[in-house]
Amino acid sequence: MTTSWTPSGWRTFVTRTAVWSAEILGDDLVITYDGSAKRLPLLSLGPARARTGMMSSSVRWGDPPSLTLRGLSRRDARHLRDTVDGERERVLDRIRLAQLIDEFDELAASVRNWARGFFAGAKAHLAGSGWLTREFTAEWQQARPEDKRGTLSVRLQLTEHRAGQAGDILEALDLWSADLAAYVAQWNERFLAREIQVNRRFFDSVERSPLTVEQARAVVCFDNRVQLIASAGSGKTSTMIAKAGYAVRRGIVPAEQILMLAFNSRAAAELRGRVTERLSPLGLASDKIVAQTFHSFGLAVIGQATGRKPSVAPWVEQTGGDTEKLARIVDVLRDADRGFRTEWDLFRLVFGRDLPEFGQEEADPDGWDGANRREGFRTLGGQVVRSQGERLIADWLFYNGVDYIYEGRYEVDTVDASHSQYQPDFFYPTISVYHEHFALDRNGRPPEEFEGYLEGVIWKRATHAENGTTLIETTMADLWEGDAFGYLTDQLTSRGISLDPNPDRPTVGQPPIESERLIATFRSFMVHAKGNQLSDEQLLERVRAGSSDRFRFRHEMFLRLYCAIRQEWERELTRHDCIDFEDMLNLAADHVESGRWRSPFRLVMVDEMQDASYARARLARALVNRPGRYLFAVGDDWQSINRFAGADLSVMTGFEDWFGPGEVLRLERTFRCPQSICDVSSRFIAKNPLQLRKRVVSSTTEYRSSVRAIAAASDNDVPGVISKHLADLNDRIAAGATPPGRGGRVSVFILGRYRHQEGFMPPSSALRKWTHLDVRFSTIHAAKGLEADYVIIPGLTRDKSAFPSRTADDPVLRLAMPTGEPFPHAEERRLFYVALTRARRSVTLVTVRHRESKFLVELVKEQGIRMTLAGGGASRVIHCAGCADGLMVPRSGAYGRFYGCSNFPKCKQTMKEAAAQADPS
Repeated sequence: MTTSWTPSGWRTFVTRTAVWSAEILGDDLVITYDGSAKRLPLLSLGPARARTGMMSSSVRWGDPPSLTLRGLSRRDARHLRDTVDGERERVLDRIRLAQLIDEFDELAASVRNWARGFFAGAKAHLAGSGWLTREFTAEWQQARPEDKRGTLSVRLQLTEHRAGQAGDILEALDLWSADLAAYVAQWNERFLAREIQVNRRFFDSVERSPLTVEQARAVVCFDNRVQLIASAGSGKTSTMIAKAGYAVRRGIVPAEQILMLAFNSRAAAELRGRVTERLSPLGLASDKIVAQTFHSFGLAVIGQATGRKPSVAPWVEQTGGDTEKLARIVDVLRDADRGFRTEWDLFRLVFGRDLPEFGQEEADPDGWDGANRREGFRTLGGQVVRSQGERLIADWLFYNGVDYIYEGRYEVDTVDASHSQYQPDFFYPTISVYHEHFALDRNGRPPEEFEGYLEGVIWKRATHAENGTTLIETTMADLWEGDAFGYLTDQLTSRGISLDPNPDRPTVGQPPIESERLIATFRSFMVHAKGNQLSDEQLLERVRAGSSDRFRFRHEMFLRLYCAIRQEWERELTRHDCIDFEDMLNLAADHVESGRWRSPFRLVMVDEMQDASYARARLARALVNRPGRYLFAVGDDWQSINRFAGADLSVMTGFEDWFGPGEVLRLERTFRCPQSICDVSSRFIAKNPLQLRKRVVSSTTEYRSSVRAIAAASDNDVPGVISKHLADLNDRIAAGATPPGRGGRVSVFILGRYRHQEGFMPPSSALRKWTHLDVRFSTIHAAKGLEADYVIIPGLTRDKSAFPSRTADDPVLRLAMPTGEPFPHAEERRLFYVALTRARRSVTLVTVRHRESKFLVELVKEQGIRMTLAGGGASRVIHCAGCADGLMVPRSGAYGRFYGCSNFPKCKQTMKEAAAQADPS
């Protein structure tokens, strides 16, 4: 169609329009009137509007119209409108494209400069560690030129211009558009492969055995934060030594700027010895590398920052010295402060257990009343009461020497069609007063599921009113809020009963908490509270802010005792001009964080990170909280067993939250345990879904019966079972049936959950006869980091010295400790894992028949571990079908022998003796 327009003759006549013509020339619309032309830039016109009429149509621009062309046909008007608008957009597109190209070129130049800087920095890293760190990546990610308008995105109109750019521009644009973190990861992977190959000779000779690929990777990886999750026996110490040597050899970090921090003095000494032994022959400055415990390092920091190196309290440096000191402090306070003595005794005897949740007073009974054939809760006085609240009251009465009758017959006959004979909870015969303890909240309401309970309360009150007998009442709300015992004191003493508090009154029932255990609880609480820098006021605020009323009164009582103990502890520290470990770690962290002590260390390596407390983690973080610093944290959350001593597992499992993003590597190949032990122990620990995942693979020889269990007939038979097992082992080595170990002897650990289990050690006369054995006892905690050819774990039973321990952490510790773990026996499970993984050849688990540990039962039931009787033959384990947790054990009753659940009275499942003997389990 034409690109020029003019009105038709008859339309100009009808509309009386002057003759005109219009055409598009270049970027202008040219309009001619009477031979005179006027050029209008298309960009000045704006959008056109076509107006159609019956006789004539027009095209207008502007509102109000600044230009109108009349006398057109409808078709020509639309054509003029569309053509001018289209040409106008073409001009706009050309201008936009020119602007885009200018903007593109400017941004591309910035991107090229950015890319040049990135590559120059990467090459500089190659000359150093070679590893592109998170710090480096974050720096260049932040410096990455912004493209707010999307100019550098792949646009169709810029395709030709982009394709014509120089090679360096295109390369820079590719880098700019890539995921920088992924690009850096690929760069590091290529560097890693080359570096391992180039340094193969060093990696093969720096330790006694060549490093594995996993170990070499951990050595070469020099990100700012590296977490190495190391399986038991996977050579983590070798990796740390090799990394220090590699850093010095490659010139990444000078020897004097390398710090190794260990959890205890034994580990620190091992690190120092291995550094000297392995790096000195290679000509590396091993003597300049610092390997210390957190404690000794912290003391040095304080001394250098203040000019006065403090002394550590001698009682915290001695094993058990801290609890002995705390016991003496408690004795002093009990002698000097009658109020403290009363609260201490009351807490130990009466409040040793936490109160149940509302409506759960009768849950988990632990006693059986044979005379009345009912379950319940055993008191200090030997009775079995129905609820935990009643036990608390009964224990308080026992402590105060108050004579009472539990659930005796009411003095009036109450039997009718609706009620049996009334038996009030407590009756005080010397004053003829009855006492009911009701499961009511502060609003006088029972738990919703207690149907008819409130009616019973009303009936009991009415019964006393009708018969003129005296009733006093307590409720669960009274116990929670701490009002119950003040009320009882007033009610009983005002009626003539004299309270006679006596903590030494002989108990015939449930024993109270031992003073030693309670002191250990206070010491553990103090370690966590001081380590986490929680003041007495902050702890009290935590209690008040707690959502559970049932804890408040007991926890407030605990805190009153703790505050007095802590104040005396601090006075003792001041009197001896010394500090404890928690003070030391926090003071050291304060000096580093504030800059009063400037760390010379660029590479900080932390061993056993799973045992780090809040204070240790804080100090480690402060040491690397500057650019160009490297943290290499080695540990295994599966072996975190020191929560009682302040360990915070979240330092390991929440590593990034503590220290920032970094590499997470694993050592999954073990040089200690055979694969069968690896599989059993890994499946066992992995039952807890919160443990970090890993697949442990063994490089060691497999031995027959690597995990076995033996059931002794009784506790008294256990030492004999162990001695026979050791004698048989000695004989097999002497006969050549079992290969000897290093130096012709094999090492054997007898590992106890408790220190008193050292009594399972054979007599020295027997040990001397077994010339092929080196037998030692250790607690499992003390054996952490050690190994032996053979491991024996006795005491796998369900009793007072059970494994898993039946003594759970006191809930009050949650006020000061890291968040508890929801998985049952989580730390005990890790402790058992540590015990299993000390063995290079085999593990023997020793139990007592019919009292097998939950852990052992799990291994038998779920992993097929074979259990034999000490005298020979298979030992069958019959699982309780009722609770799925207990074992069916032989019992005697009025009708002869039968089998009942080991969790009785909590579970009353039974089976006939014949059925038990026929059970295929």
